[in-house]
Amino acid sequence: MDKSPRGLLLAALLALMVAGCAAPTGIVDRMTDPEPQTLLERAANQPPAEAAATRLEAADILARRGDEAQAFEVAESLDDSLLEDAQRVRWAVLLSGLAYDLEDDSSVLQATSILEEDLAMENDDRNALRYRQGLSLGRIGEALASSRALLRVQADTDNPVLNDDIWRQLTRLNRQELASLGEDPGPLTAGWLEVIDLQRQSGGDITRFLDRFGDWRDRNANHPAARRPPTELSELRELRDQDVRRIAVLLPESGPLADVAEQIRRGMQARHREAGDNGETTPQMTFIDASSGDLQALYAEANMAGAQVVIGPLDKDQVTELENRSSVPLPTLALNYGYGERNNAENLFQYGLSAEDEARQAARRAYLDGHRRSAILVPDNDWGERVGNAFRREWERQGGSVTSAVRYEPGGSVAGAVRPLLSVSGERAQLGNVDMMFLLALPSYARQVPPMLDFYYASDLPIYATSHLYEGRPQPRIDHDLDDVQFVDIPWLIPNAAVGGENAVPFFGSYIALREDNDPGLFKLNAMGVDAYELARRLPQLQAISGSEVQGATGILRAESDGRIYREMPWATFANGVPQLPLGLINRDDLLGDGIPSLRDPDSDADNGSVFDDGRAR
Repeated sequence: MDKSPRGLLLAALLALMVAGCAAPTGIVDRMTDPEPQTLLERAANQPPAEAAATRLEAADILARRGDEAQAFEVAESLDDSLLEDAQRVRWAVLLSGLAYDLEDDSSVLQATSILEEDLAMENDDRNALRYRQGLSLGRIGEALASSRALLRVQADTDNPVLNDDIWRQLTRLNRQELASLGEDPGPLTAGWLEVIDLQRQSGGDITRFLDRFGDWRDRNANHPAARRPPTELSELRELRDQDVRRIAVLLPESGPLADVAEQIRRGMQARHREAGDNGETTPQMTFIDASSGDLQALYAEANMAGAQVVIGPLDKDQVTELENRSSVPLPTLALNYGYGERNNAENLFQYGLSAEDEARQAARRAYLDGHRRSAILVPDNDWGERVGNAFRREWERQGGSVTSAVRYEPGGSVAGAVRPLLSVSGERAQLGNVDMMFLLALPSYARQVPPMLDFYYASDLPIYATSHLYEGRPQPRIDHDLDDVQFVDIPWLIPNAAVGGENAVPFFGSYIALREDNDPGLFKLNAMGVDAYELARRLPQLQAISGSEVQGATGILRAESDGRIYREMPWATFANGVPQLPLGLINRDDLLGDGIPSLRDPDSDADNGSVFDDGRAR
């Protein structure tokens, strides 16, 4: 069970919500409780409805005794449809709490789905269920549905303890989602949306935002966010007048990474101009040629330029040298990841377009969708090994098993890889031990995989993939073979699927300035430059406020405990050869309604240090 301050806060809030819903337990109660094992044995010989009620009682006793794992197993496995209405409510409250503590969000949503039914229940029980539902929706990346659920609880309770959770979800919404939430809003939601708008308009200009937020509080003194601002906003006050005014950018102007560096630089400059046009206070940028590789000299030059923050270096060896130090001379946002498993340097942040992040996200989404037995198809090179291992570790951490894995030759036969992967016998795949596939492949190879599955009678096998199978522009004629494949990519390359259209992408002005006649691969590097600029000007915030996020052009960005920036990207599914909103993952009509989702049933190895991780270069 979560014993962190965050977990204790959740427990305290739920205790306040459900106080009085059940008789207090004490020594006498525990002494008179029947043994759970006795109850379970008794249930084995009872009629179905009576047995379900007996198992519920056993689960409740187990939970009160602190045996959450067995309590969850019993509660999750019983048939709640056999329970009377009051018992079903008791079951849902019990199971949702146990499942949340065990980080089993699909079970939380299963339990809280009784909110869709017209069941009589105490208001405290309803709010506890909806609160857990909102938290789990947020944890699986459904920020809009989570926001709706949490706002409904706050509208009913006026409880400002929910402010941090509400703020976290609202800051993750894109413009289309905010507009949906703002359709006929009540005063509570309207107030929150106004604060979000102030934050978005202020960008990384902390002082500007705090001034506007202070004015808003004066006008909305009774709003929960005014009475008790979210922790992140309260902590921002400590950073007033500490805005980053000077940035040194260490990028090579010659050598193998010069072209990559130029595209990143273009993105930074475009975002700098956009921020200035929007009236934001913008930092002065000094570009320093990092081709020499002498880090001591580069930092000395940055100091002479008066830099408060450094962006770069880009070279992987240089980043590795920095991450092995105990600290760096100035707060630094490196534009690549070092070779180490962990960054050891204080004040060093690392950001890049990591394929490993995409693999971990695929593992979480597939597990949430109810899959448990994975096949892995990755190239037989260092890139494939790294990304495949990232998927495997995250998949197994959640409880999934890898039942088949093949490392293919990028130029080899697709059939030669798929046959052993799916144990093809007599031209028919044997899918008894596989219920999904993780695919890492470049477009030319990836387009051959679904037709091969069709040939081996495995067309229904779900495929989860990284961004590398998409060239970055709609090509329905050649991409139609990828139909139904689910993949992640940056918002700027899949705007319709990610945010509902180009007009809603993060940093729209920079997007427009950079997109014309641009190769998708270069455009992705431009987007990285845009986000690097935003991250750098917010480094004081990332350092001071744990969990801070930036809704960027390359995804939702947040700093992990070791300073590495993690990206969470939107999902898309190919339909008629074009990336579309992935309706097969979660019923979006439900998400846009009451906020209660219906989950569905269950080519070279060259290493030149590039941050654009497509397997062709690192």
